[in-house]
Amino acid sequence: MMSHRARGARAVVIAIAAGSLALTACSKNEGGKSGKDTEKDQKQAAVQSKPVTYVGAAGSTGPAKDVPGAKPGGTITVYQEPGLTHLDPAQIYVSDAGQVANLLFRRLTQFQEDDKGDVSVVGDLATDSGKSTDGGRTWTFTLKDGIKDENGNPITSADVRHTVERQYAKFVFDGPTYLQTWLSGADYRKALPGGGFDGKHLPASVLDTPDDKTVVFHFDQPRPDLPQTLAMAGYAVVPEKGDTKERYEKKPVATGPYKIVENKVGKTLKLVKNANWDPKTDSVRHQYADGFTFQFGVTESTQTKRLIADEGDNKNAIQLTGGVDATQIQDVISNPEASKRTVKGYQPYVMTLTFNLDRVKDKKVREAVTYAVNSKSLIAGEGGAYGGDVAPNYFAPTLPGYEPGYDPYGRLKTPQGNIAKAQEILKSVPAAEKKLVFAYANSEQGQRRKVAVEDALTKVGFDVVAKEVDAASYYEQIGKLKNPYDIYITGWGQDWPSPGTVVTPIYDGTQVSDGSANYSHVKDPKVDALIKKALTQPPAEAAKTWREAHHYLLENVIPAAPLWYTKQFQISGSNVGGARYGSVSSLIDITRLYLKS
Repeated sequence: MMSHRARGARAVVIAIAAGSLALTACSKNEGGKSGKDTEKDQKQAAVQSKPVTYVGAAGSTGPAKDVPGAKPGGTITVYQEPGLTHLDPAQIYVSDAGQVANLLFRRLTQFQEDDKGDVSVVGDLATDSGKSTDGGRTWTFTLKDGIKDENGNPITSADVRHTVERQYAKFVFDGPTYLQTWLSGADYRKALPGGGFDGKHLPASVLDTPDDKTVVFHFDQPRPDLPQTLAMAGYAVVPEKGDTKERYEKKPVATGPYKIVENKVGKTLKLVKNANWDPKTDSVRHQYADGFTFQFGVTESTQTKRLIADEGDNKNAIQLTGGVDATQIQDVISNPEASKRTVKGYQPYVMTLTFNLDRVKDKKVREAVTYAVNSKSLIAGEGGAYGGDVAPNYFAPTLPGYEPGYDPYGRLKTPQGNIAKAQEILKSVPAAEKKLVFAYANSEQGQRRKVAVEDALTKVGFDVVAKEVDAASYYEQIGKLKNPYDIYITGWGQDWPSPGTVVTPIYDGTQVSDGSANYSHVKDPKVDALIKKALTQPPAEAAKTWREAHHYLLENVIPAAPLWYTKQFQISGSNVGGARYGSVSSLIDITRLYLKS
């Protein structure tokens, strides 16, 4: 349930993952067993598709349940290859920044996970997960007492209003848009061009703050998923007093257990305890470590070598969104001491080779590429069975409505690519349309993916021109409408268990804009109509509509070639305690870590 653009080999969203965050398969650390049985893994992943429960005031009161054996003190080192694109919460929609956001920022609601991987929504800034009236069109949240930002300023309803309204500002372009569009429609920026910075506000009929403790949202139709939406990192509170607009990226104001003391962009990020965070108000987070030091630019291969060796400061280190380097997986699973320090599970992401439909207009080209791509080779570069499974369609095994047998391009039978079929389709395609500009991230993993894509497409007759893109700003660059690329690998996972959080963000034609997750620039009237229909239907009926939209997109539009479903396999140092695979983040659960000594 983190933000759900996938960062790196096996993460994001993830959002963050973070998304960044989607529910993922297992929460237990079970050593090196995962990844050998695809069918078993997918059955475990299906557990994630069950509905999230909403919790009242009793379950939203802190402090969070203690992690067994946890001790205070010490600094945890965090390794990551690409730097963070954003630290402004409104811009966070990738898993790596989503992980950091869990330490820094609080929102109205938050996801809470138990020891079995079951997930609920609790009140974070709010006393509970929200109260709905008017058939789900009106939602009311009451703020907890005693919540302050890092500067000691109380968080009030005015700060929540400011947080929502600044999402309308032009400088915010890279985060989630659910709330804004629900409140003000697809052209939401027109409703508040100044983003609230000019003294103008959304009308009380849309967003009302009748007193310092109360926030009321009014929608034109039921929004039953609002508590899950507000739990996204992208809707974390930005205190009005500390908002520096575009410069907020450099030094955002913390409301969580940690705050930033040093930010050398792309190099290091240092967090220390936030003395103004009150654990009695927080039922999710902990503050065991004295701080976290993030080191960027450390490749996955280097991370893995250091953590296998487990010497010196590496004993106190974890991976953020990267995983065990594909070439060293056997070194880990064959080493009992190293293997017991791993966490693993199914992620919500579907990795695709996405077409820029403004440039790749010939459907035959898109069809040929979809038959030609070599999922087997790509997955080998991710770590084989530990890194992912072949994706025959756009829905992950973690998503309600997943159809394991839906495979219109025969990807499961020919995971290495159907060369003959692709060549046959290309016979009638003009030579000029066989040239494809491919954007890839300048990371170790990006290089492996580049080789696999080039090799597969060249075999069937495409002229692939590969263009390197900075890994830290990869999604920002391909997210530009006028980007100069024909194809690029993207990953997306559900923001919560609903096909609407997959189909809508990446295929809704009304959301085509700079920074949008609609990387293919799909604008199809039938798709838009099906999305609009599904969003107003009861779950059972909506499921059929989402399935229809899914089939139509893959068979008739072909905005992307499905490649693989992702898995995560991470290792940490021997002195790190509390490590488990998070069903919320689809990564190591960073909120519960401590150092053993």
